[in-house]
Amino acid sequence: MLQRKLNIANLKTPIYKLESLSQSLGKDIYIKRDDYTGTEISGNKVRKLEYTIQYVLDHGYDTIITTGAITSNHARATAAVCAQYNIECHLILRGTMAEYEGNLFLATMSGAHVHLIEPIASREEAMDTLYIELEEGGKTPFKIPAGGSDWIGAHGYIDAYEEILEQEIAMEIQFDSINFAVGSGGTYAGLWFGKTSNNLATQIIGYAVNKNAETFKNKVIEIIKDLDNDTTSFETILINDEYIGLGYSQATDEELQFYIDIAQQEGIILDPTYTGKAFRGLVEEIKQGHYDDQQSILFIHTGGLQGYTQEIRTRIQQLLLENA
Repeated sequence: MLQRKLNIANLKTPIYKLESLSQSLGKDIYIKRDDYTGTEISGNKVRKLEYTIQYVLDHGYDTIITTGAITSNHARATAAVCAQYNIECHLILRGTMAEYEGNLFLATMSGAHVHLIEPIASREEAMDTLYIELEEGGKTPFKIPAGGSDWIGAHGYIDAYEEILEQEIAMEIQFDSINFAVGSGGTYAGLWFGKTSNNLATQIIGYAVNKNAETFKNKVIEIIKDLDNDTTSFETILINDEYIGLGYSQATDEELQFYIDIAQQEGIILDPTYTGKAFRGLVEEIKQGHYDDQQSILFIHTGGLQGYTQEIRTRIQQLLLENA
């Protein structure tokens, strides 16, 4: 296990009860605001990057290569941290520069070198090609997988689980489950490993936003084995893939209306790529009775408001006008 990390996140992130929703659902629903872990690097990715960038600095790398969608929160966060530590940053992003906004704008403003690839192109192959080019140019590059989801980054959410345990004691609460979006697997791996290491019964429940449950479970197991190859039992890994909807960063009008309703009911803005899908899944599963054996339920808001593109904002505006 790694011991050294940067100290750049705003921790501990607060937990508070969603009073109105708790009353309507008959459960004690709490939210942990991990979207508060940074400013330019707002969202949860900085927890992972505290370990990853420390590892980069400790091992003499001078250049980062990472990847994601053109709307990637991880890519934007990596660009910001690299700027802080004078590390050259290269982002391989899937998509087209249709709108110069959101995370793409913030990443480039932070000095990242953006390399766009086609939506069906292999990100791993593109990273390998760029790695060779940079190495031949005299750089010492380090590759970070999408979402910062590997054994290094997972340390950030092992810490987060310990943080939740401390907050449970302070708040005199014991959560029956911890729920959140799963987009690359690293957050899940860290929380599950933290829970398992403490031998506690709390359920760790992930809601997939882009790939099926089996794919994510395999990824999580891979990360956990890299952390501790002695771990052999993975039956308690719980990932729900019923709320992906139209796919990554896409939303139906029904989903957008749900985000509007939560914003107006609780003053919480969920993003349309990650937390929105996951929180809607949680609420629907509670309504269907799948949480009947639970009373205190925690949801982790992992950030991503930059996912509200011009197209989605226009659709939300139309829904608001229709319901005015």
